[in-house]
Amino acid sequence: QVQLVESGGGLVQPGGSLRLSCAASGSIFSIYAMGWYRQAPGKQRELVAGITSGGSTNYADSVKGRFTASRDNAKNTVYLQMNSLKPEDTAVYSCNVKVVPYGSVEVKSYWGQGTQVTVSS
Repeated sequence: QVQLVESGGGLVQPGGSLRLSCAASGSIFSIYAMGWYRQAPGKQRELVAGITSGGSTNYADSVKGRFTASRDNAKNTVYLQMNSLKPEDTAVYSCNVKVVPYGSVEVKSYWGQGTQVTVSS
């Protein structure tokens, strides 16, 4: 079993910054891709940022230049640094990790519990 624990959400004024963290633990043999998704009320969930095991990143066009994804492989943790936040960034942010658990040859996908980010004055 693999558990993901997210932290770092909250309320911030427009132009402010937040840093999200997502730590994976449990029966992990290896971690492949890690990523952050968000879902705003009435909208579909969208990929915000992804990062591969080698550190390559990709971002939604709406966050390029403002958000930065990074990972600490020793801690099985992925981060999302969010700068210059806008009201339209308000959403529930969830991390997703693709893992090969011990005793398995399959890559499995796990989700964090989600953390609310609200950008408002």
